[in-house]
Amino acid sequence: MSDTANSSLSRHVAAAFGGGAIIGALGGLVGLGGAEFRLPILIGFFNFAALEAVILNKAMSLVVVATALPFRAGTVPFSVIADNWPIVVNLLAGSLIGAWFGAGWATRLRSETLYKVIAIILVAIAIVLVLGHAATAGQPLLTGAVQLVAGVIAGFMIGIVAALLGVAGGELLIPTLVLLFGAEVKLAGSLSLAVSLPTMLVSFTRYSRDQSFSVIGRNKTFMLVMAAGSIVGTFIGGLLLGIVPNAILLPALAIILLISAVKVWRH
Repeated sequence: MSDTANSSLSRHVAAAFGGGAIIGALGGLVGLGGAEFRLPILIGFFNFAALEAVILNKAMSLVVVATALPFRAGTVPFSVIADNWPIVVNLLAGSLIGAWFGAGWATRLRSETLYKVIAIILVAIAIVLVLGHAATAGQPLLTGAVQLVAGVIAGFMIGIVAALLGVAGGELLIPTLVLLFGAEVKLAGSLSLAVSLPTMLVSFTRYSRDQSFSVIGRNKTFMLVMAAGSIVGTFIGGLLLGIVPNAILLPALAIILLISAVKVWRH
């Protein structure tokens, strides 16, 4: 391999790690994995096709979420998550089905249509980011059988969105857990990871049946380096939590998502 090729590869790997770290830090500041910010970068900066970007994003999200659960165990022990298994099962009943359908739809959509769907969802997430994260723990919005049905429906919709974007879905799961089930915010963050992991595995399995899944094999080093950058960034973002007030941070992140949505729409 020539020196020029080596230099180009090194820059590509450095950009992947640096981009992952910045995105992870942004996500860590608000308690997310940052995948919703990573996807526009994969499409706009690294020039992956829509479906390939979603699949790569999903693979990296799996790595980040799998490491985030143990990282949070000191704050929210696994025993506390286990005590809330009915909530996790309630949401999973819908999210697993939604993830399978969402991944199936993504593989059948034309690229132009998928770009537009992604852009619309990014706008919706920007709105939820500003409004949903203002929610505080309290009494559950619903109880009994109505809550059960609402949990399945919410899980189904979140599973679809998570599959279409290749994200963990925490930006939607956390407000749902806080509002619908009255969960405390830190607990909601860990419960969302417990729901996200099996949900992502289902959509990942569905994506593996499509020929675009080969993008992982072709870009394994890139994926692992960017995922490592995301983990480092998420850790740093968690340490910086509270330094930047949410009144400034959340609108700023929402604006980033809106700009990304416009660029993806026009891609």
